[in-house]
Amino acid sequence: QVQLVESGGDLVQAGGSLNLSCAASGSIFTINAMGWYRQAPGKQREFVAVIISGGSPNYADSVKDRFTFSVDNAKNTLYLQMNSLKPEDTAVYYCYLRGLGATQATFNSWGQGTQVTVSS
Repeated sequence: QVQLVESGGDLVQAGGSLNLSCAASGSIFTINAMGWYRQAPGKQREFVAVIISGGSPNYADSVKDRFTFSVDNAKNTLYLQMNSLKPEDTAVYYCYLRGLGATQATFNSWGQGTQVTVSS
C-alpha cells in the first residue's frame, strides 16, 4: 500500500514561515492527483493546494501568494512552503495522493497529519 508521512509542523509566530514535507512510500505507478488539505478545530477538512495530473498547482484563495506547493519526484516527496502565516492557518495539515499502484489498482492515500499552530 501507499503510505504518506507528513513532517514539519510546528508552532510559529504570525508572519513566520514553515515548510511541510510529505514522504510517499510504497508501490506507485502513476500519480493522478496530489495535494494538501487542512482541518482546523471545529471545521471540516478543506482544500489548500492541489495538482491534477501534471498541471500547475491550484490554491485556495485563503493561501494564494503565501503558500507554494512543490514536488520532488526523485524523492517521492511533496512540500508545502508556507509564508506569511496567519493565526487562521492553524490546523492539522494532511497530504493526499491519488493514483495507480503497481497492480494498476487505484489508491487514495492520506497522511497522518501534522499540526501547524500560528500564534499572534
